[in-house]
Amino acid sequence: MRVRVFYHDKCFDGTCSAALFSRFYQERIRSDVDFEYSGLLHRAGSLFDENKFNGDENAIVDFKYSSSPKITWWFDHHQSAFLSPADAAHFEQDQSNQKFYDPDFKSCTSFIAMIAEQRFGFDAKPVAELVRWADIVDGAMYDDAKSAVEMQAPAMKLTMAIEASTEHDFVKRLIPLLAYQPLESILEEPFVAAVLPPLLDRHRRSVDILRQRSEEKEGTIFFDITDLDLEGYNKFIPYYLHPDSIYSIGVSKSSFRVKVSVGSNPWSKREPTVNLAKVCERYGGGGHARVGAISFDVTQSDAAHEAALEILEELRASVRQQSRK
Repeated sequence: MRVRVFYHDKCFDGTCSAALFSRFYQERIRSDVDFEYSGLLHRAGSLFDENKFNGDENAIVDFKYSSSPKITWWFDHHQSAFLSPADAAHFEQDQSNQKFYDPDFKSCTSFIAMIAEQRFGFDAKPVAELVRWADIVDGAMYDDAKSAVEMQAPAMKLTMAIEASTEHDFVKRLIPLLAYQPLESILEEPFVAAVLPPLLDRHRRSVDILRQRSEEKEGTIFFDITDLDLEGYNKFIPYYLHPDSIYSIGVSKSSFRVKVSVGSNPWSKREPTVNLAKVCERYGGGGHARVGAISFDVTQSDAAHEAALEILEELRASVRQQSRK
């Protein structure tokens, strides 16, 4: 029996979701199974390659919905979970009891744990650490920006490695370990321990770069690092550097996309009032109310910058309006 698990790549919650789903499936659905893992990334154009849905079962976790009949399991918690109203309608009509959605959960990992426990009798206690940290990381539930940026906890080091490692199979090798091992012991695995020092150096450099490149005005941070290989930077650095901010907008570039990241400061004394998922959806992106992103084709740098500047002005205008109240 071959099960292909498609997960949100370069994402701690996506990786943990794949791990927890695999353990749940093996313990409560069937044990004689081989898992294959495929990371999915938001990009311009088609998100799915139907030809890759070639397992005996195919699951998608922490990523947008696919109406393909080949997808037999689906879990997500993003507000922007559906590519179209037709996909949303398809999900609503599904009778499989194997596709689940709830945007109120902090992480997809905790959502899978709840569903697996309540509907399938899965024992979630052994994965409590994984679930707790997925909520902290994906829900930005750190005590402060310092703890989010200074990388003391094992989960933070693993998050950095998942988001920034360039090794093709790194995350796929990590997933089975996350399903069964304590996070601290995973750091000692040779293939993990080897990547941490250079990634920590890169992280420290990225703090210095964003200190030079970012500017805060009217409660909103803006920075452009498209000329640097820095996609996968720690998304809390802007708030660490500009603690009085409410929002941030960053433009970065990789080999396959130009990305506009839009976020809100989890520690701001002023409450964010703009739903960032809905803002990003207007440009073909999405996310959550408090954090979102838009992916443009790598050739569409001008369009990405235009969108970023439009959103920047919209958010700064909302802060001005908020200040007048």
